Amino acid sequence: MSRPAMSISDYTHFGFVLLPSFTLLSFSSAVEVLRMANHLLGKSVYRWSILNPDADSVVSSNGIAIATRPFDNLDMPDVVFVCGGTGIRAASSPEILSTLRHLDAQGITLGSLCTGAYALAKAGLLNGYRCSTHWENLTVLRQEFPAVEFEEEVFVVDRNRITCTGGVAPLDMVLHLIASKVGAEIRASIASQFIVAHIRDAKDRQRVPLLARVGSVREALVEVASLMEANIEEPLSLGELAELSHSSQRQIQRMFRENLGVTPTQYYLNLRLQRARELLTQTGLSVMNITVACGFQSACHFSKTYRKLFGVTPSSERGWGLHQTNTSFQNSSAGYMRQ
Repeated sequence: MSRPAMSISDYTHFGFVLLPSFTLLSFSSAVEVLRMANHLLGKSVYRWSILNPDADSVVSSNGIAIATRPFDNLDMPDVVFVCGGTGIRAASSPEILSTLRHLDAQGITLGSLCTGAYALAKAGLLNGYRCSTHWENLTVLRQEFPAVEFEEEVFVVDRNRITCTGGVAPLDMVLHLIASKVGAEIRASIASQFIVAHIRDAKDRQRVPLLARVGSVREALVEVASLMEANIEEPLSLGELAELSHSSQRQIQRMFRENLGVTPTQYYLNLRLQRARELLTQTGLSVMNITVACGFQSACHFSKTYRKLFGVTPSSERGWGLHQTNTSFQNSSAGYMRQ
């Protein structure tokens, strides 16, 4: 029997299906947010179940074993995350895939940490969804599962699917999921407890090395992109990029279009805007100083292009960032080209 749909803010019981050789860091980053939320709230608002239908314990990729239990039909989680790591193909057993399909049929929201998205995709449960996974797997999974829209964001919430990259990104994701229930101050206090200076959201992208996207055979493309990254404050023209990389402008246009699906101008502009967002959310620089530091000749143009990419103005982004920083402090103490 399918359960009624829930808002993510109503999730209080989190399930984690550990697959063999799962990444312990990703799993613990998610659970620790829930533990700290309970601690700061002074009551057990959140609980979690560590699950696996195949075994009583599962060994992580670093050799540490975690005890698990089977699913209890009388005590099902509100959301279940598949926790992957190394050897994800072998770890995605037929029983695991069957279990995931059964959970979906019951109306339970499904998600993944690190490479766990592979199991969901293999089970056919990500077709038509946007999702996130560790950057090392992006290229292969995009080819293997063309019906799935793999994104580069650190986490993606798309209807009843919540997927996240590896490392400490699950910490940001769970902070996002519990934000409306615990409130801004508790959310900031949790981040402060874990010495997190900036909480990432669904607009933040994981840093995907360009070589991972295009391969070593595209060294010329990597060289041009590296020149762009090294020249943010004073962006180079296409002609200058061509001269410095010993390529023609036409070659550069073709390389970016064929390998990245964007023009060099678009790639360069996004690179500068991503840098601007980092400065807005992680430093106290003024919007005008960031405008100059990221190669924009006017604050108006900077604001317009920033809003087009991120959906908010730089001043709005800065307003949230300053509120978050101040709250954390209080709780802890008491064109891509030159345009």
